[in-house]
Amino acid sequence: MRVPVLTEKKIKSICHHRGVSVSFFTDTVRLPNGKKAVRDYMGHPGAVTILPFLDRKRVLLLRQYRYPVAETIVEIPAGKIDAGERPLACARRELLEETGYWPKSIKKTLSFWPTPAFANEVMHVYTAWDLEFKGAGTDEDEFLEPFPVEFAKAVRWVKEGKIRDAKSIATLLAVEAFGWNPYG
Repeated sequence: MRVPVLTEKKIKSICHHRGVSVSFFTDTVRLPNGKKAVRDYMGHPGAVTILPFLDRKRVLLLRQYRYPVAETIVEIPAGKIDAGERPLACARRELLEETGYWPKSIKKTLSFWPTPAFANEVMHVYTAWDLEFKGAGTDEDEFLEPFPVEFAKAVRWVKEGKIRDAKSIATLLAVEAFGWNPYG
């Protein structure tokens, strides 16, 4: 069986905006059939998301207002990877900043592209447990409320549409489906 060539080759790239967290590009590409096309996309340095288990049954979620959707949403701790930072170090840092907990045990469970049609962001997912409370230290422009909830209830909230955030949905359902709960 012959595998078709599907790769597009970049001819030219224009950066329209380079921001603190994201950049916006328009690239001209050569298609597999030789024709040209334009691809608009967002450049992103990558991010982590962490599902922190407080004990066998409970996880720690966050309530946070998200300006683009104009709602306070329920999500799991997450954050952007800083320049030169490794994903594991970012996961530990973000969990401490957003919840006040330091993970004595943490494991990478998967990585995924949240929106590969228009962004190059890679999301690295971690599960954390054996948490030690050290005190939160959120960024000065970050307002959120951590709260405990039973893992089964969080999964139910996904199914009921109460959790609509993609990273939280993907993480909660993957941990449930693949049995990645560190407590079994």
